Amino acid sequence: MAKTAVAPYKRRKQYSPGFVIWTIIKYASLIFFAFMAVLPIVSCVITAFKTDAEYKSTNVMTLPQSWLNFDNFVKAFTKANMLVAFRNSLIVLVVVLAVSIIIGTQLAYVLNRFKFPGNGLIRNAFTFAALLPAVAMQVAVYEIMVNLNFVNTLYGYIIMMCGTDVISIYIFIQYFENLPVSLDESAYLDGASYFTIYSKILLPLLKPAIVTSIILKGANTYNEYYCAQLYLQDKTRLCTVATSLYTFTGPLGSQYNLICAGVIISLLPALIVFIIFQNQIYSGVAAGAVKG
Repeated sequence: MAKTAVAPYKRRKQYSPGFVIWTIIKYASLIFFAFMAVLPIVSCVITAFKTDAEYKSTNVMTLPQSWLNFDNFVKAFTKANMLVAFRNSLIVLVVVLAVSIIIGTQLAYVLNRFKFPGNGLIRNAFTFAALLPAVAMQVAVYEIMVNLNFVNTLYGYIIMMCGTDVISIYIFIQYFENLPVSLDESAYLDGASYFTIYSKILLPLLKPAIVTSIILKGANTYNEYYCAQLYLQDKTRLCTVATSLYTFTGPLGSQYNLICAGVIISLLPALIVFIIFQNQIYSGVAAGAVKG
């Protein structure tokens, strides 16, 4: 009579005390930093629904008496002239992203695909420019903006913001290095010009890098405050989303409940865009990470 095979007893995995302690520290730190990241957003939402009397008499984490108090949002939208601010920010964002992507991809194409005297010097110049503190350069930039009559004009601000984005250029260069040169050579043998090779063959393949650049450059442009406050001095006509909230600050104090309501309003367009295009964003960034 054949003996029935008995499955060996599966021993429970033993964990060392050091591993348990490290696991506890790791997850506790993740929870702590996640809490610290979410806390300002939660306090901003709570404050946005409070009246002036509630804000002055309660702490920031005390819940409002009514979650249906939308007066702050109406006041923030009208008094801060946010309709004009959204229009100006949209114009700046679209133009800056379009120009930056076109210039950045073309420059990366030339630096990566063509070897010429000064190629390395140009790359090092971009690296050196990225190391310079932006605030220290504002004196020279302001002098140039004044001499060109670009101060207090939307087109002058757009031209300044279209300045070379070093990080995006290096993202494009890194992605070009992963595209085989045989694509260029085969297209060139078929009679395609360099511009045709760039626009019809290589540029469509740069979609993941372009998505990454749009996220980085777009967030920086949409939230930019210092230069907009400095160069767009007519706040009634040339305000942006970032500078429109300055309406509720003053020497006698700031209306933080209206500021928080304006912050939530300014976040809604970015949130809507992210929800609509989240699949394209995730796929583009993931493809760029795989290529890199």
